[in-house]
Amino acid sequence: MTFAAPPEEVFDYLADPRNRPAWQTSLRAVKMLDEDGPRVGQRWRDLTWAGVRPHMRITQLQRPTLWAETGSWFGVSADLTLRFEPEGAGTAVSVEMDVRGTGPWRWPAGLADRLADGAVAGDLRRAADLLGGSSAR
Repeated sequence: MTFAAPPEEVFDYLADPRNRPAWQTSLRAVKMLDEDGPRVGQRWRDLTWAGVRPHMRITQLQRPTLWAETGSWFGVSADLTLRFEPEGAGTAVSVEMDVRGTGPWRWPAGLADRLADGAVAGDLRRAADLLGGSSAR
């Protein structure tokens, strides 16, 4: 996904959990557990429309090139990594996502992992539009 904004602007917007309900369709709200950030270790809870409330934490933060989070809810955990690279006057954002589960959560987590790419791509398109436009890549 290419954003029509510079890497610092895109990074700052996507790395701040408080902005996520505006661009992540599955979220109703975010409950911040740590207000000082964004920073490695910052924690929050996603409050989803489906009622899932994972505990989230920033695991990597190298402004403006790399941001990663991990989330867990019962027997499911997920890792998301975003990489930011200048592309012309904009920013190319690449995504790595891994969802896994244990016990009875293994099958639903596997399904979520297969569906995640499309959902994340749609959410990033929405974020890019909010920041002034995008072009799919």
